[in-house]
Amino acid sequence: MSEQPTTRYAKSADGLYIAYQVVGDGPLDVAVMPMDWSNVELQWEDPISARFFRHLASFGRLILFDKRGSGLSDPVPLRAIPTVEEWVDDLLTVLDAVGSEQTHLVGIDAGGPVALVAAGTHASRISSLVLFNAFARLSRASDYPWGLPESLQAKTLATFPRDFPNGVFPEVMMPSRIDDPVFREWWARFGRQSVGLGAAIQMQQAVYATDVRDILGAVRQPTLVLHRAGNEFVRAAHGRYLAEHLPNATYFELPGSDHLFNSCGIDEIDELAEQIEEFLTGARHTPNVGRVLATVVFTDIVDSTVRTVAIGDRRWKTLLDDHDDLVGRALVRFRGRQVKNTGDGMLAVFDGPARAISASLMIRDALRSVGLEIRCGIHTAEIELRGDDVAGIGVIIAARVSAIAGTGEVLVSRTVVDLVAGSGIEFENRGEHQLKGVEGQWHLCAVTA
Repeated sequence: MSEQPTTRYAKSADGLYIAYQVVGDGPLDVAVMPMDWSNVELQWEDPISARFFRHLASFGRLILFDKRGSGLSDPVPLRAIPTVEEWVDDLLTVLDAVGSEQTHLVGIDAGGPVALVAAGTHASRISSLVLFNAFARLSRASDYPWGLPESLQAKTLATFPRDFPNGVFPEVMMPSRIDDPVFREWWARFGRQSVGLGAAIQMQQAVYATDVRDILGAVRQPTLVLHRAGNEFVRAAHGRYLAEHLPNATYFELPGSDHLFNSCGIDEIDELAEQIEEFLTGARHTPNVGRVLATVVFTDIVDSTVRTVAIGDRRWKTLLDDHDDLVGRALVRFRGRQVKNTGDGMLAVFDGPARAISASLMIRDALRSVGLEIRCGIHTAEIELRGDDVAGIGVIIAARVSAIAGTGEVLVSRTVVDLVAGSGIEFENRGEHQLKGVEGQWHLCAVTA
């Protein structure tokens, strides 16, 4: 067993305690975004994992943590599995706690999509990315044929209650060590002490529903994509797709068929660590914070001209003051920033789509109490920052979505739906639409709960 680093706790903005460790004191900060579950203490009991972490800590300050709902961090209710943006918040909570202003982020397995969203949304904090056996989407689609088909997803989920006590998916997670009883026992214990069975099933369902392909173009940091060539669980085509669609990515294929990063020998783990070291210690990059990934919200008061004529200018001004006050409260609560007042509505940006939806629902319901109805449009995309203003096709799309929304409707793009998978937010299909001035058909959905 490797010597254990000290486990500490950082308190998130919503009051949860996130367990973390810091190892080493090198000039680079290197944070690891783990798979969907983890245990910062138990991972040191595996010699290969410990060797890998010690190597990273030899040239930087290594930051490890358990996301909420996993390992030593605070649990979450079974029916409230964290969203991608909440896990990004956990990363930022830890980075703030250790005083890390510029971080190189390593995303492993299902930690890859979370790392991508973190890099796109917080470009000024994340200097570069390393993705290992990661993916933008795990499920198969007509335009994504190497993903897992629904039949295989259903089969794997059905085996969880039987296999979880002894370690899930050993034939694809650890083929090179499937006959190693010590490692098999560690993998089983790692799962049991990282997350409960019910939460493990729900997290796996959320992983199958995750799709961050639409935001890859907004991740402009230097990125090293590493993938094992024979990985049958997350095929190498996933890694090649990432490298082809990230603006500044390098792809390197490693030999082997294991999905777990530590299910290998000493030579293989050293090669993985050396690839990361060479990439990070040679990187010299300042992110372009003039462009950032954000969720854009447009609101519009329904029939504002008719209402003004009906009640008069003085009463209408009072209603607009109420509108501005209620909008301001929602933005403060859900960490939004109002870009501008549009006269009978507003434009705001958020660093997470679930918060944008929650704020929109709060604004809609609060305004109903003062006799106003609004329509709302939401889209997540890379946008341009122009002083206090924002611009770009992502802003235009959000405005067009808002224009289509019905009275009292919070209408979102498919990108938003994919990014909040597993959040519990429910949607109703509104079909394909042609947005004025925007190419192609856009699939829209209305928030129902």
